[in-house]
Amino acid sequence: MILPVTLSIAAAAALVNLWLALRIVVGRVRGKILLGDGGDSRLGAGMRAQANFVEYAPFVLILMGLIELAGGSAFWLWVLGGAFILARIGHGWGMMRPAPNIGRAGGAIGTWAILALLAGWAIGIVYTANTTPVTGVTVYKVEQR
Repeated sequence: MILPVTLSIAAAAALVNLWLALRIVVGRVRGKILLGDGGDSRLGAGMRAQANFVEYAPFVLILMGLIELAGGSAFWLWVLGGAFILARIGHGWGMMRPAPNIGRAGGAIGTWAILALLAGWAIGIVYTANTTPVTGVTVYKVEQR
């Protein structure tokens, strides 16, 4: 089964991760730094931005995929997935600017809100699964002999 929303958001997340990684590579080449941040605060901020992205993206993508499998609304998954990508771009951009700033704060708060919404949605699916039919699923009753 293809999960078009989750697959699309995962592809977008991969591109954001590449963007964050390339910024680190550029900083390492400029500063001739092979390991760590070499005391370069801008490189350290870039490294932290990518690490932060990698900390949150798996949870969001796993929840999205499981919600999509459970028959969750594709429209709302698109909205939350798109908002997640925008929040992470904002956060990555903001990490390279003097703090506090709207990109960093908005990206962090947006990510937390999206993660909380997806977690609540997933829990809601679990506790309503026995009473709410999932669309597109055929249930066969097996008789015992």
